[in-house]
Amino acid sequence: MILFYMGIIILTGLLFSKITKALRLPNVTGYLVGGLLIGPIFSLWGWKLFPESIIEELGIIPKIALGFIAFTIGTEFKLSYFKRVGAKPIIIAAFESLFAILAVFIVLILMKVEIKFALVLSSIAAATAPAATLMVIKQYRAKGEVTENLMSVVAIDDATAIIFFGIFVAIAQAIGSQSGSLGWMIAKPFVEIISSLAIGFLFGIVLSLLLKWFTGRSNRISVIVALLFIVVAMADITKSWFPDFDFSTLLACMMIGAVFTNTTSGEEMNTIMYLVDRYVPPIFILFFVISGIDLNLTVLTTVGIIGTVYVIMRVVGKVGGAYLGAVVAKSSHAVRKYLGWALVPQAGVAIGLTVVASSVVPHYAQEIRAVVLTATLIYELAGPLITKTVLKRAKEIAE
Repeated sequence: MILFYMGIIILTGLLFSKITKALRLPNVTGYLVGGLLIGPIFSLWGWKLFPESIIEELGIIPKIALGFIAFTIGTEFKLSYFKRVGAKPIIIAAFESLFAILAVFIVLILMKVEIKFALVLSSIAAATAPAATLMVIKQYRAKGEVTENLMSVVAIDDATAIIFFGIFVAIAQAIGSQSGSLGWMIAKPFVEIISSLAIGFLFGIVLSLLLKWFTGRSNRISVIVALLFIVVAMADITKSWFPDFDFSTLLACMMIGAVFTNTTSGEEMNTIMYLVDRYVPPIFILFFVISGIDLNLTVLTTVGIIGTVYVIMRVVGKVGGAYLGAVVAKSSHAVRKYLGWALVPQAGVAIGLTVVASSVVPHYAQEIRAVVLTATLIYELAGPLITKTVLKRAKEIAE
């Protein structure tokens, strides 16, 4: 039965990508709209096309897709590039993540919202979804300085978002607490990030060695798939062994891609990535259509003014922070002007962080989830179009 639903999902994505392409919108927007139509919109009309059990079984698809997306982004982390541009992407990522949090937090405090709730909700604002951004770049074959910086910032953003989230949540937990464990709570996200990167580094070395041993095209793509599957599964494995440890498959898969691209020749790299690009389209279609199916439209009626503040101020913080970061990093005018707007999408990582956030302020758990889910709905629909628009204005998408 699950194969039947997967077939319906892929066909839905293909159909709506044709419609959005005719409207000159990114394919990913079509996938999301298609998912919304056959999922929550049909549910509002009383039709339930996808039982909860099926959605639960399909839960592995987003994990796999994010693994491939992170791996692809990691392949952009060439040491030669960072030697050329220096710490610019790191500075921009730190600024845009921090300012997104501060913009939301300051307005919530001015509204006299409880400080612990303001700290926890605003800390989620740092996260950016790399999937939609990457799909737009690939679809339109965007090239140029803004695109180059955007790929790096989106990848680094995952690390900076987790760090700032850990710090702000630790401060929220410390308020009114006598446990004296603030130091460990702040150090914990750094330990998790370093551990995830270390595991990714080891798997990256293994991948490079195996690809030198297996030279056939089918064998090579099989090796990549196998190792990424194992790393994606490690999030659940480590959680069962160490319940308090949050292994980041995104960072680990990014590191695999980074090690791979820096230990492989340019020609061989192009050949292997060509194989990956031919393998993953059905997985990406499944991922984005399922994301649309999984969105809950009913939350739109529950978020109120706090949700509006979150949606607006996060964008203000992202755009303003990216601009200031680009100024500090002495980036070009185009990077300062356009980069922040391409960081609007927010999805998987942010939703995952709501689970941790809910444990810190359990009496606000439903409100936090409603706000973030609503923001995800808005950002994921508007984000790809905004990314396409700014890259076109930056003249990095050909007519």
